[in-house]
Amino acid sequence: MKALAWLLLLFAAAVGVVWGASSNGGYVLLVLPQWRVELSLNFTILLLGVLFLLAYAGLRLVSWVGSIPRRASAYQRRRRREKSGEVFQDAVRFLFEGRYGQALKRADQAHAAGRAPALAALIAARSAQRLGDPVRQQAWLDKAKAEDARTESATLMLEAEMLIEARDFSAALAVLGRLQGREGRHIAALRLELRAYQGLEDWDGVLKLLRQLAKRNALSPTLVPVLTRQALLGKIAQCGQDGSALRALESIPRDERQLPVVLALAESLAAAQETSAAQALIEETAQRGLEGFWESPLITLYGQLSGGDQTARIGQAETWLRSHRHHAGLLLALGRMCARQRLWGKAQSYLEASLGLAQSQAAHLELARLLEQLGQTDAANQHYRAAVAAHNTH
Repeated sequence: MKALAWLLLLFAAAVGVVWGASSNGGYVLLVLPQWRVELSLNFTILLLGVLFLLAYAGLRLVSWVGSIPRRASAYQRRRRREKSGEVFQDAVRFLFEGRYGQALKRADQAHAAGRAPALAALIAARSAQRLGDPVRQQAWLDKAKAEDARTESATLMLEAEMLIEARDFSAALAVLGRLQGREGRHIAALRLELRAYQGLEDWDGVLKLLRQLAKRNALSPTLVPVLTRQALLGKIAQCGQDGSALRALESIPRDERQLPVVLALAESLAAAQETSAAQALIEETAQRGLEGFWESPLITLYGQLSGGDQTARIGQAETWLRSHRHHAGLLLALGRMCARQRLWGKAQSYLEASLGLAQSQAAHLELARLLEQLGQTDAANQHYRAAVAAHNTH
């Protein structure tokens, strides 16, 4: 529709020009020494228009010729930018492909061409680190820091990650501390900090960070309990047989008390002669109904605890027995505790009941020792032989 309107306007203008020219009878007289020229007004107007167009075209030609050097220079700069951009992209691609030698070479070229020099220096630093060249790695890191203040955080993150991979965890934490002062504690930095604390076996720091990351949903829900268990087991191992330090671990939140953690803590408490604390921990875990409790070695450990209120432990185990009548491990634990209290009859009946449910070397040995104390040597020898056979079977 617009094209049709322009076409109609053009035809109208042409008709107007033709009509005006046909009705115009004027002329132009040019008088020069010895010359006298008479031209029609229409021709004069046409001639002036042609001369104007020729003058304009001439000026444009002169301007175009004069701009050739400038345009050539701009073209060369544009080509250099395009080429440096391609080189930079190659450096990134080679880095992700694992071709670190080529990545370092391209990053060097991009840096020399001034194409994102700070980022090119970071790529070169990472590539040098992957190639095992610490001298060039540090040199490129220094260049990255000097090139552009806006990349300081990126430089600190890369430096911290490379220090962690080099197992220089203390230095990595120092770098992350500088980053925290600049940017705060964002999730990626917290993850690096977690790795550094794991490397230092600073389990308190690990647990603190795990709780923060879990609160922000920054770690896989399946990974958090695994790392928490690892940290708690490491912390328990560091306590050794320090009873006060082990008792302090009883404040571990319930949702972090996984079965392996409870078992390790109970065993350490028992080894440190903290019998009452170990007993309370096992009983609390049983009351909580932690999955796998009745299949774990905790029941065996409960029966092996010495010292403390043995009678109270027997009473608690007999309470459990009402709902777990066919638990061979619980019967074995009761047999051991009764034997320790010299309740020979009860001990024998519990041990025999345990063997009736499952043949185990431990139950045969306990019953053999009990019968030996009661003077029933032949029966004791039979259970010793059964214990050896059970051991060979397994």
